[in-house]
Amino acid sequence: MEQIIFYILAGVAVIGTILAITEKHPVHAILYLVTSLFSIAVIFYLLMAPLVAAFEVILYAGAIMVLFLFVIMMLDLGHPEKGVAPRWRQWLSALVLAGASIASLAVVIVSRRGSAAPAPALPIREVARRLFEDHGLAVELVSLQLLFALVGALYLGRQDSPSPGLRPPSPPGRGGGDEGNPS
Repeated sequence: MEQIIFYILAGVAVIGTILAITEKHPVHAILYLVTSLFSIAVIFYLLMAPLVAAFEVILYAGAIMVLFLFVIMMLDLGHPEKGVAPRWRQWLSALVLAGASIASLAVVIVSRRGSAAPAPALPIREVARRLFEDHGLAVELVSLQLLFALVGALYLGRQDSPSPGLRPPSPPGRGGGDEGNPS
């Protein structure tokens, strides 16, 4: 049973990722990617790694996708479908993928309710200690990567054009005033 659910979730992850890559509207692409990441989190839960599944949902499907949305809003990539309400066919693939992921998670949780005893959980303090002592450099590198992405989004999203009422001063001798032009 778990093997069938694994293949269903793997298919949802692959299809969601392909749809995220081929989608023209960036917000829709992010939603497909969130669906794909959620199905990967359920796969981790299925493989007896609930902490990794929680990190997958909280960090990737949550925080990183919010950062992507922030970058999309900062860049103002345009509105290709402005004023057009999405039809039911546009929602169908996302609803099917999300429904398959959620149904698989429900089946896994129900089937594991009365089964083997769970593995002993580490206290949060121990997880934090292991994360920052053993993998401190990796955590800092990821935080620097996110900082660079934010700075890059701010740089790309800035407006170079001056306000409509203000004109930048022209340099002297460049024909910006009443100076005579030798012909």
